[in-house]
Amino acid sequence: MSLSGKVAVITGASRGIGRAIAMELAKNGAIVVINYLKNDRLAEEVVKEIKNFGGNAIQIKANVRVFEEAQDLARQVIERFGRIDILINNAGITRDRTFLKMSLDEWKDVIETNLDGIFNVTKALGNYMVKQRYGRIVNISSVIGLTGNFGQSNYAASKAGVIGFTKSLARELAKEGITVNAVAPGFIETEMLKSVPEDIRKRILGRIALGRFGRPEEVAKLILFLVTNADYITGQVISIDGGFYI
Repeated sequence: MSLSGKVAVITGASRGIGRAIAMELAKNGAIVVINYLKNDRLAEEVVKEIKNFGGNAIQIKANVRVFEEAQDLARQVIERFGRIDILINNAGITRDRTFLKMSLDEWKDVIETNLDGIFNVTKALGNYMVKQRYGRIVNISSVIGLTGNFGQSNYAASKAGVIGFTKSLARELAKEGITVNAVAPGFIETEMLKSVPEDIRKRILGRIALGRFGRPEEVAKLILFLVTNADYITGQVISIDGGFYI
């Protein structure tokens, strides 16, 4: 199914999984809004690459953890395009530390970005979807939200919260013609994974049934399915982890 004319907002879209999602949706006809926080150059490169293959994209800088900035993001999208059809809540961070050594700031940074950020952006954009009586929302959780992980109590809590939020919102918005699903990636070849020490990477690989890390493009194709051919799927958490969590 073509996404021609559909407007898609992807948070944290200047790199990694978010970038791959933006590319995939743009290639299938969507007008893509690249949301990012810090790196203007990376965001500009994504927009330029999309336009180079004939796609349509703009960039909007906004900190998803600030409610007012999320509201402004929504305002700019509606002023520019008059609609919002797809929301991919992808922005996220890690601040890994064992719990007994974790600071309050390390806890709050992760919760406010990974969980509060999804509330802020969905609150800002969801009302427009309700008015349209149509929308596709996909929240990026993580396999760690299902399994937990040593040194990631903050990250695991935030991503488990995304799952609970997804299921609750799916129940509330179904009557409005809006589906809400979550995707739980495993260990994907991004900058975040590259920062993991080699010995730990080898241990992780040993737990993945398919014996390799995933690619951002593979996650993006799953997202494409959920926003094009999954009209009867809502409130679900779909793992894409190569068999890490079986």
